[in-house]
Amino acid sequence: MKPIVTVQDAVTAFADFMEPTAAELDAIELEMPVILADVDLLDAQITTLDRTPSELDTRRIRRARRRALAARVALANRTAGAMVPGGAA
Repeated sequence: MKPIVTVQDAVTAFADFMEPTAAELDAIELEMPVILADVDLLDAQITTLDRTPSELDTRRIRRARRRALAARVALANRTAGAMVPGGAA
């Protein structure tokens, strides 16, 4: 019979350098409004999967879609402004 050996050390040996860097965490923080708006949109869409959407459901999806789009526009404007060297063009 062969002994069963744990691979815990082999799996967690690389965990220190596989963590997100500070720059990656900052990027996630910058994108968080978009992520949350997309979650709200998905939540509104999921609630209508098993039934015909009512007028209230339709409004909720429309509002969530507008919020998600506005969050994406705000992120695009923020990152585009950050990429322009020397300020305004």
